[in-house]
Amino acid sequence: MPLPFASALVALLLAGMGIAAFARPAALLAPLGLAAGTADARNEIQAVYGGFGLAMAAMLVAPLWLPELGRGPALMVAAALAGMAGGRIVATLREGGIGRLPALFLGLEAAGAALLLL
Repeated sequence: MPLPFASALVALLLAGMGIAAFARPAALLAPLGLAAGTADARNEIQAVYGGFGLAMAAMLVAPLWLPELGRGPALMVAAALAGMAGGRIVATLREGGIGRLPALFLGLEAAGAALLLL
């Protein structure tokens, strides 16, 4: 069973985020004005952005080896991405606006969720 294009694309983006978080944790969030000056901060970045991204990417490709999973992993990742996008919308309403980079992330998360639900 071939991997659907949407799953492959989203898996690549999530894996890229995960690898970047492990390679340069401080640089990943610096454009947002967030410092990673402590080992605990870098640990958090690597866990949330690195581990989560790689785990979600792995889930999207898992049906290649376990076809009985069907669309379950894609639906799970879509829900996670939709939750992240929803959190950004709540934050935008609460804060009265959104910056360019968070808006880009919102768009990517929403688009990824939508692609996986098609």
